[in-house]
Amino acid sequence: MVQQKGRAKFDAGAVGFIVQHELWDGNVQDHSDQGVAILVTGEVNGKETTLLRFNCFDIEKSYIYGPEGKNKAFRMDHTTDGNPIGWSVKTIRNMLPAMLTEAGYEDIAAKVDSKAVNGVLGEVESTARESYMVNRNTVKHNRGTDVFEAGNIRFGLEMRRQTSGDGGLAIHVMADLAGTPGRHYTEETELLAFDCFWDAPHYHYGPRNKNHRIFFDKTLVPDPLTWTLDNFKNKKLAAMIERAGYPGVAADLDLDLIESMIPGMEKRAREMVAAGMPAEPTPNLQG
Repeated sequence: MVQQKGRAKFDAGAVGFIVQHELWDGNVQDHSDQGVAILVTGEVNGKETTLLRFNCFDIEKSYIYGPEGKNKAFRMDHTTDGNPIGWSVKTIRNMLPAMLTEAGYEDIAAKVDSKAVNGVLGEVESTARESYMVNRNTVKHNRGTDVFEAGNIRFGLEMRRQTSGDGGLAIHVMADLAGTPGRHYTEETELLAFDCFWDAPHYHYGPRNKNHRIFFDKTLVPDPLTWTLDNFKNKKLAAMIERAGYPGVAADLDLDLIESMIPGMEKRAREMVAAGMPAEPTPNLQG
């Protein structure tokens, strides 16, 4: 199920608008992504229906004619269309009746009150822009109980237990992004997180930034810890850190140093797994 936050509704006569923040997980809701959806709604056969949908996400930038009917999708061009929220609001303002007609809702298109629509679009836009920023799903994990230094990054190992009962070994990949070691203002940030859990194993690109999550297909990846360590050994870390939004850290990796410390880290990781999960839940950090 898509995770939603900050749902706001706006009435504009024959149509309404809904702004909601959504988090998509890879292998659950298609691809890993998050951002704001702007829905144009109306009453069809006595039921509130989504007539048009605009996806203003980190990756998914698209619009859909009749999501509950025709379901005809087009992609925005992020090069020519610019910011997806700005583009969506401008398109609604200029083309709403034509888009509703294309979606198959000619009767509602004929009833659109342009003055009423324009009267709320400013608030729709400001709400969407605020929601994109403040409702972003990010997470601050613990740094781990066993930390392995590897040049400009470090790995933190932690046995985790969630309140649901799921859990397992977590590997946190961290770096100092502001300040230098020993300075009181140095900021350690988690770049990647690999939650090698029993029931719902997954990994995060940029937990404190984009927080794009991908869940493992347990049929193809029955051992997430081995998969994670193999990707470290196959030198995929640089590409993964860059995708997480930290190209400068990726460029400065010492891959030979990382390779030399992986055996010791793997040995400790498997010892921790063999010892089992903690008795009590290990919540994420707050704030």
